Amino acid sequence: MHQRLAATAAMSAALVAVLASAPTASAEPSPPNCPSGNVCVFDSNVGTDGPAVIKTTGNWRGSHQTGIVGSTIFNNGTRQPGHDHIQATWVFNGRTYDRCLHFNPGPGDYKLIIGDHATITSLTWRGECDF
Repeated sequence: MHQRLAATAAMSAALVAVLASAPTASAEPSPPNCPSGNVCVFDSNVGTDGPAVIKTTGNWRGSHQTGIVGSTIFNNGTRQPGHDHIQATWVFNGRTYDRCLHFNPGPGDYKLIIGDHATITSLTWRGECDF
């Protein structure tokens, strides 16, 4: 009986040690040209290394053509209940699309690649995404 209790205690301790050493979820590094609290658009479909062509802490409305390589939208917002997710809206082939982005690191998507020859029309701060 003592051996069974000792074995159970040892296994429990080992499990706690493994869980304690497991890496925690971490944020993706902020893009160098997108300060914390901003939503940014980059003219690239492979990342956020170049200059941000749209960078804002407020709502944005306009007309941004994605060109032949598409664009990446990155929500680098900060936790602010009711105002930390982004509703991105764009038009492609005459049809309007939208998507909610959580702030980095998620849960859920915090960046979005919009394909070539689309038009981003708005980036609106909002509350939680409905998944």
